[in-house]
Amino acid sequence: MDLLRQPKAVWATAGASVVAFMGIGLVDPILPSIAQGLHATAGQVSLLFTSYFLITAVAMLLTGFVSSRIGGRRTLLLGLAFVVVFAGLAGTSDSVGQLVGFRAGWGLGNALFVSTALAVIVGAAAGGSAAAILLYESALGLGMACGPLLGAILGNVSWRYPFFGTATLMAIGFLCITMFLREQPKPARKTSVLDPVRALGHGGLASAAASAFFYNYTFFTVLAFTPFVLNMTPYRSGAVFFAWGVLLAVFSVIVAPRLQARLGSLKVLGGSLVLLAADVLVLGYGDHTTAVVCTILSGAFIGVNNTVYTELALGVSDAPRPVASAGYNFVRWFAAAAAPYFAPKIEGWADIHVPFLVAAVTALLGAAVVVVRRRALTDEVEERAVAHATEDGVSAFAN
Repeated sequence: MDLLRQPKAVWATAGASVVAFMGIGLVDPILPSIAQGLHATAGQVSLLFTSYFLITAVAMLLTGFVSSRIGGRRTLLLGLAFVVVFAGLAGTSDSVGQLVGFRAGWGLGNALFVSTALAVIVGAAAGGSAAAILLYESALGLGMACGPLLGAILGNVSWRYPFFGTATLMAIGFLCITMFLREQPKPARKTSVLDPVRALGHGGLASAAASAFFYNYTFFTVLAFTPFVLNMTPYRSGAVFFAWGVLLAVFSVIVAPRLQARLGSLKVLGGSLVLLAADVLVLGYGDHTTAVVCTILSGAFIGVNNTVYTELALGVSDAPRPVASAGYNFVRWFAAAAAPYFAPKIEGWADIHVPFLVAAVTALLGAAVVVVRRRALTDEVEERAVAHATEDGVSAFAN
């Protein structure tokens, strides 16, 4: 099978990608432990996500600029170096302010690495871009599933250990890429910092980004705020989010493509967003057992949405894929930064249920954009697919 017969460079990059995606959900099971250990509130600890994704969003404008000048390999290594340093420093934090700041540096490194990893995998993989993208999606799903599990195992000893563990694993990834990945040719045209912003002038890409913005607010309300609602031990919380990550991986890689082939991307996306809204609403207003079940179940809808959004963003625009992806991610990651900040604030203004009501509404707004802008989202997709198939590089800080 082409997917499994890959050069060492591809496996090295994919392995490091798993660890990079682990870093997103790593802190989920230990958020209450961090709050207790640093005498911080839930709102203060949620800033770990806000600082991480705020820097990630801004860095989307820089990744193409950097990689088109120093090359993919050096960009990967630079990103890994940032993660190793800042993840290690995060484990030494004595205050929540320090931890939030180090997490921001970690976000910069992760943006540089993950936004370049798919382009490198596509350029080096055997079996064409389809196999490469499937391998990348598999790495994403595995990382999202294993992050909470690693956080629970190491965090049960001390909340500091998951950060040290991530730094160690990324250092190993740095060595593997140094050894096995050769530098790939630089693109013929250097990317400007403003190119991703200009790409958003395309109606289809702007629509996909707007819909994904609302969806990501829902996604990261679940990821960043639910651990405080569940209020479980690191092991139990880790088990819940591991099951959530497994569903995310399975539905992203296996189920979503089959649904798309049968029903079409926009129908699948709209339906999945509506179901996610219903799931999040029940999560917020149900009892503890219901909340656990709905948290796990949300992974299925999130997995489907991630895959469809990525394909829309990469296929609908007439801009080069790396540029279109950067513009799309620049918009949507602001919502990932906003949700962890506003959810605890909304709880303080109202009660613990209302943040999930807001998250349900944003999921429905994402679906509304898909319905209202469906023509723009399908405009010349087939023609774009042919044009993009000839490109060597694909970049997406996907899903």
